[in-house]
Amino acid sequence: MADRPSPTASPVPADDPVSTVLVVGGMTCAACVGRVEKKLGRLEGVSATVNLATGRAKVSHPASVSVAGLVAVVESAGYTARPAEPPAGPPDPTRPDEHRRPPDGPPGSGGAEERRERDRLLVTTLLAAPVLVLSMVPAWQFRNWQWLCFVLAAPVAVWGAWPFHHRALRGLRHGTATMDTLVSLGVAASFAWSSYALFLGGAGEPGMTMPLSLVPSASDGVAHVYLEAAVGVPLFILAGRWLEGRARRGTGSALRSLAELAAKDVAVRRGGVERRIPAADLAVGDVFLVRPGERVATDGTVVEGSSALDLSLVTGESHPIEAGPGSPVIGGAVNSGGLLEVRADAVGADTQLARITRLVEDAQTGKAAVQRLADSVAAVFVPAVMSVSVTVLGFWLGAGADRQAAITAAVAVLVVACPCALGLATPTALLAATGRGARLGILVSGVQALERLKHIDTVVLDKTGTLTSGRMSVIAVTVPADADADAGEVLRLAAAVEQGSDHPLAHAIVAHAHRQGDGRPLPRPVGFAAAPGSGVSAMVDGAEVAVVRPGELSGIPGRLREAVHAAETAGHTAVLVRVGDVPRAVISVGDTLRSDAYRAVEHLRRLGLRPVLATGDREATARSIAGRLGITEVHAEALPEDKAALVATLQGHGGRVAVVGDGVNDAAALAAADLGIAMAGGTDAAIGAADVTLVREDLQALPDAVRLARHTLATIRANLVWAFGYNLVTLPLAAVGRLDPMIAAAAMSASSLLVVGNSLRLRTWKPSRPRAFGHGSGRPRTATGWETAS
Repeated sequence: MADRPSPTASPVPADDPVSTVLVVGGMTCAACVGRVEKKLGRLEGVSATVNLATGRAKVSHPASVSVAGLVAVVESAGYTARPAEPPAGPPDPTRPDEHRRPPDGPPGSGGAEERRERDRLLVTTLLAAPVLVLSMVPAWQFRNWQWLCFVLAAPVAVWGAWPFHHRALRGLRHGTATMDTLVSLGVAASFAWSSYALFLGGAGEPGMTMPLSLVPSASDGVAHVYLEAAVGVPLFILAGRWLEGRARRGTGSALRSLAELAAKDVAVRRGGVERRIPAADLAVGDVFLVRPGERVATDGTVVEGSSALDLSLVTGESHPIEAGPGSPVIGGAVNSGGLLEVRADAVGADTQLARITRLVEDAQTGKAAVQRLADSVAAVFVPAVMSVSVTVLGFWLGAGADRQAAITAAVAVLVVACPCALGLATPTALLAATGRGARLGILVSGVQALERLKHIDTVVLDKTGTLTSGRMSVIAVTVPADADADAGEVLRLAAAVEQGSDHPLAHAIVAHAHRQGDGRPLPRPVGFAAAPGSGVSAMVDGAEVAVVRPGELSGIPGRLREAVHAAETAGHTAVLVRVGDVPRAVISVGDTLRSDAYRAVEHLRRLGLRPVLATGDREATARSIAGRLGITEVHAEALPEDKAALVATLQGHGGRVAVVGDGVNDAAALAAADLGIAMAGGTDAAIGAADVTLVREDLQALPDAVRLARHTLATIRANLVWAFGYNLVTLPLAAVGRLDPMIAAAAMSASSLLVVGNSLRLRTWKPSRPRAFGHGSGRPRTATGWETAS
């Protein structure tokens, strides 16, 4: 996906950098990555991050540097390149190959190239197997067996290893050396020495046998043939790349999973007629149908009908969400119940599924700091290995060692030192982690965000919409202790009056009455009147009912006065219901805590993080919420600039700060923090300023994100330790002649497979949460019934 402006967009000032994503083909190892980055970085004002696993380069460059110029630079380095096309919407499920690999990508990654590499591997296996068996089992070495092995090995060394030879020659033309150079030289040297031994060194005599030895050794006057190395090296590397490609497709399955969520067609009603059209042809304002079992085609609002929607594959939400008239719905959700009529509010690239896809794609192009170090090492690694190989050959010959043992040691150094595992350590783990995060409702902007997420020690939490639901609701209905009052009936009368008001308090009272009612419709109010700042009144069932601010409390019964004081202490709003001139009830209305807020905050503490509450609400409200969650540090009545200043203060005291918010007033703090985390229902400004977006409506996603970051970076470190450790152990063994080239090839392939396999474990990672909690008495409790006389 390219982030550059479209041809119809307004011109970008020449001094402003733009971002372009290139699909790069022909890269096989970390040395290739380093070369492409170095070539692009030589252009003035250009910086690039190249991902080996996805075959993509994210390039930041001045607008004056054209995309065609970037492509030409990559091609001058010996690779293919083309700009990645920005998707118009969610991935197309009918074209799965577009999410698997770029053209000229790594073998085993899909399409015609995958089939060619598979066929090459099969033929190579059939030809190489007899050579390996005969060379390693002396009892089966019949008369002139070596000549049969030569005939079988020749096509393997030339045609089977041709991809390595081709890329090595291409690199030579551009003055570069990569892993393919090492493999090509190793295969060519093994086959050339074997040919010399057969034709000129006496190994072609009838009856010659060769003992089994996994360690190179000097001959007894007869040159040994190393045809098993000439066929074993390409065989093991081709097989390793094939398996590696399949595993890498597994780590990058997130985008294919997202592609499968997009509906292919949809039933719409236009002009009163229902017909099915491709989902891509939907327009904003269209009304479409979602039948039971179907996916919602795009983001919209329910016009008619009610049902339960399964959002587990889109947001990670574990429970179905009830949807009815006026409810927003997300494209990709599965309708589990009745028929829905939905009005399309967003299509194409503006849908939430498309935004999730873009975030996942962007996240997969980054690099950890330790990976950047590994790539820097790999860039000089191949030339250094070639120098070591020549040095080993010269040393052995200069010391009077047998020629074939010297050549074998030099070939083993070339083969064993491939830096593939270094290049795969981070991207494969990142692919798997971002995919798993998307399934858990956690969208991470890149590996840098993961690194910061792992190291934060302070979390600044907004209240409304983050710790609370962000929606007003009735907390309690209190009636006098000395009156024969029916709380349900009083609530019904108050809701009847409030039907005429658009105030949020009125909506909360009406909705609560519907939930708590017996199914009867609310009475119709007569003579509705509203007094701004005071309340509303109307005639209901022949009685004058008023829902007003409490005002002077002297004439109110004691229990109702206590309810008003309790509501104000908790930061809630209290309204008084009068029937005639008699006070009949106090209704407390407020924003309720999320059901999982206490557990989420407790999990953050157990992860070693310090929670801080910052809100624009009143001090009493903030203290009440903080007390119920066990948060001791509270900053109330905070303006947007106050929140940003708080972040700066915490950072000035050495804190690594994450901010969690959902509103426009949180955007400045999100941008100023070391890490910004936006809630799913947040504004575009908040999400745009955030590094992490929690898609699912579950605050537990926050500690889950921290755990995922720590687990991912631990996996990356383990991958790099193995990749470096493998070379530290095998290179000296090869240099001193204790490693056969064939075994070296198998070890090199195994190192890459181990790295990819370790990364694959992230696909099934599950957050482990503590079951036992302290502060048991501090758990939030929300009243769901009415407080009546006791």
